[in-house]
Amino acid sequence: MKNIEQVYQRWLSLAKDDQDLIKELESIRNDDAKKEDAFYRELEFGTGGLRGVIGAGTNRMNIYVVRKASQGLANYINKHFSSPSIAVSYDSRIKSDLFSITASEVFAANGIKVFIYKELEPTPCLSYAVRELHTSAGIMVTASHNPSKYNGYKVYGNDGCQITTLAAEEILKEINNVDPFDDVKHQSFESLLDKGLIEYIDDSLMTKFINRVKEESVLFGDEINRDVKIIYSPLHGTGLKPVTRILKEVGYKNVIVVKEQEEPDGNFTTCPYPNPEIKEAMQVGLDYAKRENADLLIATDPDADRVGIAVKGKDDYVLMSGNQVGVLLLDYVCSQRTKHGKMPNNPVYIKTIVTTDMANKVAKHYGIAHKDVLTGFKYIGEQILELEKKGQEKSYILGFEESYGYLSGSYVRDKDAVDGVFLIVEMFAYYKTRGISLLEKMEELYKEYGYYSNYLNSYEFEGSSGFTKMNNIMDLFRNGFSDVAGYKIKEIKDYDKGIEGLPKSNVIKMIMESGDSIVIRPSGTEPKLKVYMSICGDSIEKNNQKYQVLIKKFEEYLK
Repeated sequence: MKNIEQVYQRWLSLAKDDQDLIKELESIRNDDAKKEDAFYRELEFGTGGLRGVIGAGTNRMNIYVVRKASQGLANYINKHFSSPSIAVSYDSRIKSDLFSITASEVFAANGIKVFIYKELEPTPCLSYAVRELHTSAGIMVTASHNPSKYNGYKVYGNDGCQITTLAAEEILKEINNVDPFDDVKHQSFESLLDKGLIEYIDDSLMTKFINRVKEESVLFGDEINRDVKIIYSPLHGTGLKPVTRILKEVGYKNVIVVKEQEEPDGNFTTCPYPNPEIKEAMQVGLDYAKRENADLLIATDPDADRVGIAVKGKDDYVLMSGNQVGVLLLDYVCSQRTKHGKMPNNPVYIKTIVTTDMANKVAKHYGIAHKDVLTGFKYIGEQILELEKKGQEKSYILGFEESYGYLSGSYVRDKDAVDGVFLIVEMFAYYKTRGISLLEKMEELYKEYGYYSNYLNSYEFEGSSGFTKMNNIMDLFRNGFSDVAGYKIKEIKDYDKGIEGLPKSNVIKMIMESGDSIVIRPSGTEPKLKVYMSICGDSIEKNNQKYQVLIKKFEEYLK
């Protein structure tokens, strides 16, 4: 175990390039617990890149951790590419612009040509830039939908997909060989810009991106009334310009932006948890929808790769889950392609193992193949790449995950809220033009395929002790259970063994004799244990009753 006091003292003497860090290091001088939490480990780097709390220390997001990771990534890139280049983007989070500049300074100083967006842009635009500019790699400075105290960066390969496990392991080895103070090459951003080693991405690339998303329409000439009243919130993030632009360009004129959440704000003043999965994040938009008597509320998360919606019900606005919207989109895309004879050869859709199995029934109805992958859209991106290698990327018609991520085309390799908004609004307008609400359409699908309910609970385990406890809980479930609250378990799948042709992952899935399932996994980006429950029954009410019994028993194991 490293000497925490020794590492702390070294940082105190050498970390002089950021006044915020100097103040924080001074403030914890006599607080051993805070020192331990800040320095007990290196911030974890994996397929999701980096993510952590902003602050001083090796277990925090700061310019020295960014420099260290970027030097390691630069070493990896230079070993694999003869004329290396990288695309860089960032979101609205605290210090996102600083971290993107810091990383660019390291890449360019290592001889890697940097293409950086002039202003904050969504995650899918970074993936698009990697593919269109044919760069060796890409980074997106973001912590996605996490609270404001977090930041991080995602790393992308030259295919525009988040890096694979093998690449992450190789990059991690390079990072581990870097001393953040002695081994990092970096020069000033301005000097590298003057030398042409850093170049701003031209605005025309965004136009190409918007036009490419438009090609994902499945109307195929069908008429729709575009005069639907839409409330849109970017949740203080990156979605404002691309989302409002594409809606305007395709004819939706009646779009009202939530003023309080319009401007980028890393403090997320009006929504401390800027995640469209959470009702509190949607509340300001819901108030707008009621006041304006809107047809549809849409919100995108800070880096605009997730999208959440609410629709008008009989008495109030109803928030729809990622599973529900994904199933609706799959049915809409399949029905339109079938109706117009536009279904590709050997069509396939892809979802994650924690996403509703109801989608598989919809796919089967239309004769669509499906592929289940590990949690994380990068695994959907990998499957699109495999199709592309076989010359079959046009077979891919949709990928989605329960956490509000959707993608209907192969032009990027990550979930895309711009595409998600575009398709959801089109679907909504299509059904409304025909006198059908999304709630009515969802009920129709439930009656045909069964009432599926999906539940997600997250349990926080902060610090080094919490990290240990999470691992102990996972080991507990690996030892096997015969039942939960009297409901018999038919099978326990341990994905850490590399089953079903998937990479090893710290995930356990318990399949009940009733067909219901429970999935447990530590978050890859937060100190949380996530528990997913999927229940299918005769009604949502009965599902909720069963869920209450299961979760109450399940939580006893977490104490």
